[in-house]
Amino acid sequence: MKYLISTLWLSPPDDLKSRIERCIDEAAELNRSKKPVYIFFRADDIAVPTKQFKRLMEIFTRHRAPLSLAVVPAWLTHARWEAIKTTCQDSSSLWCWHQHGWRHVNHERKGEKQEFGPARPASVIKTDLIRGRKRLELLMDDDFYEAFTPPWNRCCKDALELLNELGYHALSRDQDASPPAPEGLVDYQVNVDLHTRKELDPHECWDALLAELKAALLSGFCGIMIHHQRMNDAAFDFLELLMQAFSHYKDLCPVHLKDLVRLSKAGILSQPFRQ
Repeated sequence: MKYLISTLWLSPPDDLKSRIERCIDEAAELNRSKKPVYIFFRADDIAVPTKQFKRLMEIFTRHRAPLSLAVVPAWLTHARWEAIKTTCQDSSSLWCWHQHGWRHVNHERKGEKQEFGPARPASVIKTDLIRGRKRLELLMDDDFYEAFTPPWNRCCKDALELLNELGYHALSRDQDASPPAPEGLVDYQVNVDLHTRKELDPHECWDALLAELKAALLSGFCGIMIHHQRMNDAAFDFLELLMQAFSHYKDLCPVHLKDLVRLSKAGILSQPFRQ
């Protein structure tokens, strides 16, 4: 796959630290109820233990922050998984390794990219879902968690119903994804996009990102999507600053997918998750 770096990370503002802190301060000030705000980081396109991947994991380990990692089954090999485990084993409780499609290949001839879209029959979709899940179960054993993030954050109604039928614990797409998840399959959506942004003007891009972050914090659930292959030094520096800023607020609660499912089952969480 070809990964591009957003204009956001080519022109970071000089006052970035203060802008991040001001954004979170304003959200905290407006959160008069002081209810917990859940912070959910999801890293996509995982399977290859590159230097960028190692740097990402070092940041989360250093800040003791949970991370949900969407693993592409066809990209993962035994050797790659052993290398990943070597990097991450000292902080294994922080990670939620789950399924990111099968091969991360687009099968739609027109319209938006989808691996599990309407162009393919349900029987073929089911075969690939099971194939991907079995591969991750074989390679990752108990480290694999039965949750699903579709490539490009999109999948069709048949795929959603099959995920429910196959007993997946959770789904994660982006904000306002459609079609809605069937009853019984909760969709923990990301609502802040760090690395696949489309704005061309860097000033507009920064304004949009910080507005997204503030709105997400005010909603009570901040789901942040990461693509480490698209990260340069500026992007890693931003993530470090964001982690530092979050740590100053006791009402901000970092979680991963396993935590979210557990909290939902306990009746602690209900909104803004969709099913």
